[in-house]
Amino acid sequence: MLRRTISDRVLKSIGKRMLKFIGKDAAPMPFWRSSTQSGQGASKKPFRVSLALQGGGSFGAFTWGVLDRLLEEDDVVFDAISCASAGTVNAVALASGLALGGREGARAKLAEVWRKISASGAPGMATLPIASYGLLSASQWNMFDINPLRTILNDEIDFAAIRESDGPQLLIAATRLSDSRARIFSRDEVSAEVVLASACLPRLNHTVVIDDEAYWDGGYAANPPLIPLVTQSKARDFLVVQIVPTRGAKVPVSAEEIGARLLRLQFGSGLLEDLDALQSLQAKRRKTRWLAQGKDGELSDIKLHLLAAEECHEGLAEASPLSTDWNFITALKESGRAAAEQWLQSQKAPQTVSA
Repeated sequence: MLRRTISDRVLKSIGKRMLKFIGKDAAPMPFWRSSTQSGQGASKKPFRVSLALQGGGSFGAFTWGVLDRLLEEDDVVFDAISCASAGTVNAVALASGLALGGREGARAKLAEVWRKISASGAPGMATLPIASYGLLSASQWNMFDINPLRTILNDEIDFAAIRESDGPQLLIAATRLSDSRARIFSRDEVSAEVVLASACLPRLNHTVVIDDEAYWDGGYAANPPLIPLVTQSKARDFLVVQIVPTRGAKVPVSAEEIGARLLRLQFGSGLLEDLDALQSLQAKRRKTRWLAQGKDGELSDIKLHLLAAEECHEGLAEASPLSTDWNFITALKESGRAAAEQWLQSQKAPQTVSA
């Protein structure tokens, strides 16, 4: 449950952003419903859902588990996926697998990508403390731009198949350095360089340049791009997979602890603000005429569901998102599967959730 309040000024700003993506001539789009577990009973009809996949390094293995479990349900159809960083890696593995081998192909592709991520290790692990403290840049300690992710993407992901498929739409975020805003790449634009841009941590990787524009990790600007997803998707259900921990009782003291907490704040605050804004818009929708759509002056309801890794995996806040230990990754995967299982079960019977 989101408890923070938001000003009318920020609400209006969010509304304008939504209208920018909707367009004045667009059909009415779904609207926010604050209940995160509003089951409608079992149905034989396809359950269409859009996914918002947050980035956060190896914590993305939790998302792998969520996707792995959802893929076992033939009636779960993915309409669109918004993503950044590790969320983008999961998204393209899913999309490539679906395009080439259906649901089982997607499960196999996700597993193979994560096996290779673990086997390759995170780039620059030995020099990470130096890089984190700003003593050396990626171009200094990683002069040859060694990035195992590039090899994994080239070996495992068929980007042409994704672009030519009729699978889920993709909204991939990368942070454009020229104006510090998120650039959203579509499925038609997806490539290895787009994924590398979306997952480019400047302390570890060289800046990615696409069409003369320089990009860093999408997590800095939109992690993930939630509002574009809400306004462009045809689905009424949205599943947000949040992997960046937001809580921590311990006040960071050491330079390493402070750096880790700052990174969490950078990568996690945008999603929290978007969730708060959408919740407030839902509460004020009857009074918000400047956001009106349709004959009755309201947007249709949507249902937004949140799976937070820190609530499902003990000790995540103390773990490192740069750990590629296979036992750690598979434990996160199993936590993701369990969370998805619980969520799927919750959709089979109505539940009451406090507003």
